[in-house]
Amino acid sequence: MFSSLNPWVIALALNTLLIAIAFLSPKKLLTPIGYLHAWVLGVLLWGTLQAPGYLVVLFYFLVGSGVTRLGMAEKEAAGIAEKRSGLRGPENVWGSAGIATLCALGTLWATPLWSSLLQLGYVASFSTKLSDTCASEVGKAYGKRTFLITTFQPVPRGTEGAVSLEGTLAGLFASVIIALIGWGVGLISPWGLLWCTLAAFIATNLESVIGATLQTQFDWLSNEWVNVINTLIGAVVAILAASLGFQ
Repeated sequence: MFSSLNPWVIALALNTLLIAIAFLSPKKLLTPIGYLHAWVLGVLLWGTLQAPGYLVVLFYFLVGSGVTRLGMAEKEAAGIAEKRSGLRGPENVWGSAGIATLCALGTLWATPLWSSLLQLGYVASFSTKLSDTCASEVGKAYGKRTFLITTFQPVPRGTEGAVSLEGTLAGLFASVIIALIGWGVGLISPWGLLWCTLAAFIATNLESVIGATLQTQFDWLSNEWVNVINTLIGAVVAILAASLGFQ
């Protein structure tokens, strides 16, 4: 029955229902305006990539929100927790998913070859973002020793550009898991698993370099803009790797 319906009709109905349930739930994950922007995002992603694309973003959102709350009391006491106790606003929604949304929209007009590459970019961008989120939040909560990525000098947890073994391993694991989901729902090929994992690792480390060097020098370079750059790098690296290698 659902296969005969216009995907945009399903997108409107499904996201209205889910956002209403989430908005009325006592456990909040987004700000009130954040829910509206998440609704727009959900409609666009289901309308373009249907259930496969939606499952990827849903997994990212649920795991990313959960990881952000790890050790929240300790992180808040240390002043290194996400603002609003982890509640996501519009800037977080689009900073994390803006590049993926552009990839998804691009599939509407792309040739079959480019459509498959944009689907790879879509999965890679979320693989990158979840890797970054897990690396950062696990590192801040459980990192035993943290180092500045540009000098490898010890720095306090939560320092911009800091990395830890615990966070790096968590980020790598997260990127593999979400790539596996992308492959499982048919958005990427087995080779895409490698490209997404590779792209996420490169982009996440470059994000740390940006945090350690450029972010403190430019007032406009907020965490949200760094997320846009980070996910763009992840998508581009994966697409280039597939174009030069195997798909």
